[in-house]
Amino acid sequence: MRRFLLAFAGVCCLSMAATVMADQGDLRLNPLFDRLQSVDLSQAQAREIEFNIWQIWGAIDDSRVQELLANGTQAMATGSFEQALVSFNMAVELAPGMSEAWNKRATLHYLMGNYEESIYDIQQTLALEPRHFGALSGLGLVYLGMKREEEALHAFEKALEVNPHMPGPKSYVRKLTEKLKGIGA
Repeated sequence: MRRFLLAFAGVCCLSMAATVMADQGDLRLNPLFDRLQSVDLSQAQAREIEFNIWQIWGAIDDSRVQELLANGTQAMATGSFEQALVSFNMAVELAPGMSEAWNKRATLHYLMGNYEESIYDIQQTLALEPRHFGALSGLGLVYLGMKREEEALHAFEKALEVNPHMPGPKSYVRKLTEKLKGIGA
């Protein structure tokens, strides 16, 4: 799972190339989230919409914050967690209203095993962007790491309410539901 998150962090870094100011308040997000609710989407179409959402969340016109997020993401992807933390801390300080800055640091805290710090950063992310399906799914992973399975199930279900096309949360919902009901245990 940690390898998946490291690879995912690297992909997110690629989306940081846009220099236009955009964030969780960008007007382009609502139609994308509306389309994401369609049951008629293919996996490829859903991934394209997700990619566009991630690009909007990650774009910022502040070159310093953009550089910090890119450097932090690269450091996180290579396992240089302390270096990544310095970058993400500075990004959050400079852009506290940017949900993706908080989300990246939440991911890093998860990878470092700092679950309470990760939960705090996820809460900040969701306060800024309640539809942040990545943060909701990440919250599920944090709760799994803490052996809090009912809370993990709830977080994965919330992620699927926002983005019903995510295979990871779907799988976790199925497995956790079966386990909590005593099926297949």
